[in-house]
Amino acid sequence: MPDHVYNVLFICTGNRARSIIAEAGLNYRSKGKFRAYSAGSHPRGEVHPMVLKLLDNNGMPTAELRSKSWQEFAEDFAQPGAPKMDFIFTVCDQAAGEVCPVWPDTPMTAHWGVADPDAATSAEVERAIWRAYRELDTRILLFTSLRLEELDRMSLKKSLDEIGKTHSSN
Repeated sequence: MPDHVYNVLFICTGNRARSIIAEAGLNYRSKGKFRAYSAGSHPRGEVHPMVLKLLDNNGMPTAELRSKSWQEFAEDFAQPGAPKMDFIFTVCDQAAGEVCPVWPDTPMTAHWGVADPDAATSAEVERAIWRAYRELDTRILLFTSLRLEELDRMSLKKSLDEIGKTHSSN
């Protein structure tokens, strides 16, 4: 088990697909080094059923996944005992452009924009969810391979921003 577990929050407007995929993916791949969460600025209140199916098919736990507000983690609204974030990643362009709440302890932030599966036509939604999964999985693999303890804050920020520009090879 690692000495320090880093808390990571993935934010998307609806907290229905992309941020949920990222939460499940990082928790699955992190080997205990990270604890991922997800939230939305305007949560839809439900996780997309096709996202749950994809995660289940890839052996990822889904029982604790739920659509929730970023207020659960923000300084002005968080409940006592809410985790303090080390990293916050926006995974949709709309959430990246919104005024964010104040985050306790000044976490490192980056934008890892991924196309919105809900914006796809009904015939393309499943394929769009799969693309979002592959793209986020690629970024998560890069993120988990960083030697965080060896990077200064500026180098880490540059690495996180570069990861956000990475696309999957498929």
